[in-house]
Amino acid sequence: MLTIVIPTKNEEASLPRLLESIQKQTLLPAQIIVADAQSTDTTRKIATAFGATVVEGGLISYGRNAGAASASTDFILFLDADVELRDPEFLEKSVGEMMEKRLDLATCDVFPLSDQFIDHFLHKAYNTYARAWGSLYPHAPGFCMLVRRRLHEEIGGFDEEITFCEDHDYARRASEKGLFGILRSTKIPVSIRRLDRDGRMKIAVTYLLAELHLAFLGPIKHDKFRYSFGHSQTKDKKRS
Repeated sequence: MLTIVIPTKNEEASLPRLLESIQKQTLLPAQIIVADAQSTDTTRKIATAFGATVVEGGLISYGRNAGAASASTDFILFLDADVELRDPEFLEKSVGEMMEKRLDLATCDVFPLSDQFIDHFLHKAYNTYARAWGSLYPHAPGFCMLVRRRLHEEIGGFDEEITFCEDHDYARRASEKGLFGILRSTKIPVSIRRLDRDGRMKIAVTYLLAELHLAFLGPIKHDKFRYSFGHSQTKDKKRS
């Protein structure tokens, strides 16, 4: 019924927590596919140890497409390595609500793995913003997208020429062919490591500018936003 696709690059610190949380789900996926972008740490060994299939990845869109190409189930769930399914019924609730509402693409509200008020405020603001637009201008973060495989294939997957906000482009194109919705039955916790690394104000401004670019100029296919894929413990320590 369900395949989970996880693009990775040097995720040995985060990947075990995600894979352990998947093992505790009341609905287990038929496949877990890790699309790895030539990690130099133990990411691939960890994935294999948990029974995941490892395929060759690359930049984020390429990795998601490569993982989806190996899926054989009706549903595909795209997750990032730094999320965690703390609700043991996350998969069961998500697939169940998607089927009940006959959705073709779905996401859910997010909340930060943080005790700081500002982080919860920012994520709540995002949830409110995304729900306000709904299917009119759909927002579905790439770290949590549940899609029917036939729709993914129909729209040609993620646009690999896009360098930033490829997930919003994907959601927009998918909503033109199928029914999009934001689930209410569960939420997903997300890491704040990028907020800590790059700064909250900088990221807020970056995404605001990206929204304006998408609205008036279309998909982002240049490197001016300087989004980096992958995680490096050494790099983060040097920046902190």
